[in-house]
Amino acid sequence: MKRILTLSALITLLFQGLIAQTKISGRITDQKKQPVPGVNILIKDSYDGSTTDANGNYSFTASDTGEVTLVATMIGFEPIEKKVHLKGGEFSYSPVMKESLNELKVVTISAGTIEASDEKRTTVLKPLDIVTTASAQGDIVGALKTLPGAQQVGESEGLFVRGGTGTETKTMIDGMVVNNPFFSSVPDIATRGRFSPFLFKGTIFSTGGYSAQYGQGISSVLALETQDLADRTSSTLAISSVGVGGGYNKLWKEKNMSAGFDVNYTNLLPYFQLVKQTPEYTRAPQFSGGSMNFRKKTSPTGIIKFYGYFNYGDMGIKTLSIDSTNGFKNLFDLNNNNIYTNLTYKERLGEKFVINIGASYSTNIDKIKTWTDTIRSQSDLTQGRVVLSRGIGRLSIIRVGAEYQYAFDGFKISSGNAYYHFQKTVNVFDNYTAGFTEADIYITPRLVWRAGVRAENSTLIKKLVVSPRTSMAYKIGEFSQLSVAYGQFYQKPDRDYLFYPKVPGYSKASHYIFNIQRVDDYHTLRGEVYYKKYDNLTSTLTDTSNSGRGYAQGLDIFWRDKKTFKGVDYWISYTYLDTKRKWLNYPKEVTPPFAATHTATLVFKKFFTKLNLSTGLTYSYATGRPYYNPNNTDFMSDRTIDFHTVGVNAAYLRQIGRCFAVLAVSVGNVIGNEQVYSYRYSYDGMRRSAVGPPAKRFFFVGLFLSFGQDRSKEVIDNNN
Repeated sequence: MKRILTLSALITLLFQGLIAQTKISGRITDQKKQPVPGVNILIKDSYDGSTTDANGNYSFTASDTGEVTLVATMIGFEPIEKKVHLKGGEFSYSPVMKESLNELKVVTISAGTIEASDEKRTTVLKPLDIVTTASAQGDIVGALKTLPGAQQVGESEGLFVRGGTGTETKTMIDGMVVNNPFFSSVPDIATRGRFSPFLFKGTIFSTGGYSAQYGQGISSVLALETQDLADRTSSTLAISSVGVGGGYNKLWKEKNMSAGFDVNYTNLLPYFQLVKQTPEYTRAPQFSGGSMNFRKKTSPTGIIKFYGYFNYGDMGIKTLSIDSTNGFKNLFDLNNNNIYTNLTYKERLGEKFVINIGASYSTNIDKIKTWTDTIRSQSDLTQGRVVLSRGIGRLSIIRVGAEYQYAFDGFKISSGNAYYHFQKTVNVFDNYTAGFTEADIYITPRLVWRAGVRAENSTLIKKLVVSPRTSMAYKIGEFSQLSVAYGQFYQKPDRDYLFYPKVPGYSKASHYIFNIQRVDDYHTLRGEVYYKKYDNLTSTLTDTSNSGRGYAQGLDIFWRDKKTFKGVDYWISYTYLDTKRKWLNYPKEVTPPFAATHTATLVFKKFFTKLNLSTGLTYSYATGRPYYNPNNTDFMSDRTIDFHTVGVNAAYLRQIGRCFAVLAVSVGNVIGNEQVYSYRYSYDGMRRSAVGPPAKRFFFVGLFLSFGQDRSKEVIDNNN
């Protein structure tokens, strides 16, 4: 009897279990209603589940009852979790899966924009690429000149982009304008940028059509984003053929704060004694300076960053006067003091909002002496900026921001000799305000539309301008996309014209850009066509006005390959530029002297892993540029010879205990090609002299020691 009761109980429990089971089935599709095979669907924290077949169908039996969580997962799609109530019988569930929104899938705006960062998948150049590019000499702008759109201008500092002058490209650090990003220079000799590429984790080089977040650059924007916390505590020491330097960075044990400093001293006198220079230096260039940084995590999502920089420079030069018949030499002595500070705060407010606040102050003082004149020129800029961003849905975002700048520009000139004396002081002040709003709207993960507008007002010019900007990108494949962009851009007159009795108004440029690119882990292919229309350019033909005009149109092509040849990384860039301007004192529209019709660059790098040796070569070419010949009635129709230069470099890497050492050697224009940037003519037009580099070649040897930081793996990974 007992056995019968036990058997009966077991049968009853089995029968009840069969009744409680639920058959779960359905069909899983994507957003295009296409079946998704291979999806794993199961009940969370159980063994009950199944996998979809080729038609997206699935079916399985679940023994759980009550509230359970169904989970569906598939590589390339976002996981789905849904709570359901099971009570036996049959249950139908047919979810729609959405593609996962990683950088392989999501389209990004690329028209007119080249990103160079450590984090973005669409990276073209990383900081390490910049310092290992032969001919760049570790200069950010020097490396960017190897990219399409940039011109090979050697007689003036600045980034000349697509028919624009160097002053038409604006440099930003963490959203704040850098008023003097280059060292002060003497006539006809360009200087390098003030900042190390390793200071930045991201570099956006916009050759046009840039975001409404930025203004006052009618040709281009170079937006730099500083590093966050230091990776570790480390110190550095550098000894080179031109100077010495060192630094220290400390990371607190809690890893929520870091601080550091560096100092440097450069003196070119020993180098000039070994390598003959064309100009006669009364005082060889020497610079001393340093920087400080502080980073503090205020929360898991918030950070405060401070960066401060100071520099002192001094040099003197004599050049043969083209108007002299007895060997008279012009004198130009330059003394420079520069300070730049930048303080920013970023924080997430709730789940949707992010706020960025920034403040900056900079001052630059140049003291110039000639045989007859003493000039003191000062330029100060104080600025503040706030940007509030709000996420909309999974990808879309809207930004609203405002900024204020207070600018002071002044000069004092004392001129005279034994027979006369003249003195004049002019100071100019400007209150500049701007506001913008911009939205990135993801219509689908493959289609994004950016629309923005920027309003700017200057009390000096006494005018409010509004500039609309828009761009769109569509992803045509896993690695490929198309982009278009349009925008209007305004810029205040160059500093040289602020002291005129009549200050010119805004210059204006309208950009039209079409871009196609393909980027994967080892290759980058970009093609871009563009048209720029210039209006209201500064004219000085009769009186200062904005009657100037012009255009620029052309084609940019870029190809980079890191896979075809083992251990080899190379890129090729090409720029075709057709541009003309009627501005300043030009009597008609002509190609300006800084523009070459064809520009091309080849950068080649080879890393020998067994030898720990990195080598590189850069070849740059540009067709001849226009120059003014007073003996030719056809204004600006003469051309210089074509520009050719080859730079080579090599770096030997060695880890010695806790010290990472790099021995670097580089040579600019190693073949010694003659380079002519332009010509200067005497007042009567009878004599001329070529404007070129101060020496045929440039040599550099340096030993760099890093304690506590090993970059050898970074170098190897970057070249493989």
